[in-house]
Amino acid sequence: MRISKVSDIKSSPNPHGVYARKIYDTENAVAVHMTIKPGESLKKHSTPVDVFFYVLEGEGIVEIGEEKERVSKDALIESPAKKPHTWYNEGQNNLKILIVKVPRPIRSTKVI
Repeated sequence: MRISKVSDIKSSPNPHGVYARKIYDTENAVAVHMTIKPGESLKKHSTPVDVFFYVLEGEGIVEIGEEKERVSKDALIESPAKKPHTWYNEGQNNLKILIVKVPRPIRSTKVI
């Protein structure tokens, strides 16, 4: 068994310039805890594998392909591999998301 204290894991540099901690990284999957502050957004990008997002806190706008939807705490959003996607926080509070990539990507995320 391995137990990690997520709050002790440091943020990693990323192309979006947001606070993101890789909290799980094995040969089978990757999980990232991301905080998008009010007024921040991610660059539109695609991943080589399927991704799902779980909103832990706050409210934001997720765009996947041509679809755009406002989501809030407790929403689970599926994003298929290679489909361009992005997030926006137009609210007043932090948006916290758990991002899980399955299987673990062997190629990098592609910023569009």
